Amino acid sequence: MVKFFPRTPTFGFEFLRTIGHARYGGADTGECLATAGRIIDGDFVSWYDEWKRTADRVREQADLSLSSGHTVSGRDALMRASNYYRSADFFLHGDRFDPRITQAREASVTCYRRAAGLFDPPLERVRIPFEGTTLPGYFYAPDSSGRSRPTVVMHNGFDGTGDECYFMGGRAAQERGYNVLAFEGPGQGEVLHKQGLPFRPDWENVVGPVLDHLLQRPEVDAERIALLGISMGGVLAPRAAAFDQRVRAVIAFDGVYDMFDFALGLVPLPPEEATRRLLADEDEELDTLLRTVLAEHSVARWSTDHGMWAMDASTPRTFLGKLHDYHLRDGIAERVTCPVLVMKSEDDFAFDGQPEALYDHLPGVKVLVEFTDEEGAGAHCQVGAMNLAAARMFDWLDDVLGMS
Repeated sequence: MVKFFPRTPTFGFEFLRTIGHARYGGADTGECLATAGRIIDGDFVSWYDEWKRTADRVREQADLSLSSGHTVSGRDALMRASNYYRSADFFLHGDRFDPRITQAREASVTCYRRAAGLFDPPLERVRIPFEGTTLPGYFYAPDSSGRSRPTVVMHNGFDGTGDECYFMGGRAAQERGYNVLAFEGPGQGEVLHKQGLPFRPDWENVVGPVLDHLLQRPEVDAERIALLGISMGGVLAPRAAAFDQRVRAVIAFDGVYDMFDFALGLVPLPPEEATRRLLADEDEELDTLLRTVLAEHSVARWSTDHGMWAMDASTPRTFLGKLHDYHLRDGIAERVTCPVLVMKSEDDFAFDGQPEALYDHLPGVKVLVEFTDEEGAGAHCQVGAMNLAAARMFDWLDDVLGMS
């Protein structure tokens, strides 16, 4: 990745994330390499333009295949185009009203939904009742038999979508015999873009209605439900399991104990002072300092741009302050009684040390699995190594839920 984007590590990571979805149909290696070769390192507009260019071309290929009766070719191209459109608007979130965000988002969802109906069995769109509105999701089973099976409930994290879950474990679980329900909650995907609902820390009150909906389905074994949270989902999923005993296993992919540590790492002040000032109603001096810090830190700058939107914060400081509520402190982790798999990446740019902290606080059956650079799996959430990640997470889950 350094070869393509030596000046912008976030470009390198997101490129690896996009090309890494090739294993489960979300990319083609040559298409991604050709796209990366056209992108100007560090140029957000170039990133958008070139991924959209590739997505448009692949979607045209899909249309041609489908119009000629080639269903599989058309479906596969739609899935790739969906992922490329998802990648296209990634670095534009500093201006949530940029029309390119909506255009890329709508194109991505449209491609994914068209493809969903072309699988056998189809990826079934669902609407989950939630506090006067609904949450979007997809339910996919291994076959059309309707027999009762263990089920993996999945959600993404800080910047991912429910559609992307298919490439990050959803398809891997399905082909191993699990039902899968992938959904978007507040702060994610359609729920953020269209409904304007920001993230909330009490994720048990998001997962609860999802499980209520899921358990109405006869093909779901109520005694074998696992919850899988990706990235920031690595703190949200264990939080939900701490308060809802219907969750019988948790995969923290990767594990997170306290999101506020990320905020403290950006503020060059003693932790106690940084905490007090980040949580203050006003602090112009710290606001100025943070602008300087973010100008020199591309990962933090992007995270703050997106986070101000996803968490409904008016300034970088107030966004970082909101992270104080996203944690498993104060005995929350100790309430998780089901088995937990905590995944850890050797070279995690976002949550270094967090998986170990979560693991140390869990009271019951728990496993910590580390992925290394030598394996090609050291990046955050093992992007680029989904075969290996899926093998380890679902081998563990097979044993816990009796699927072996």
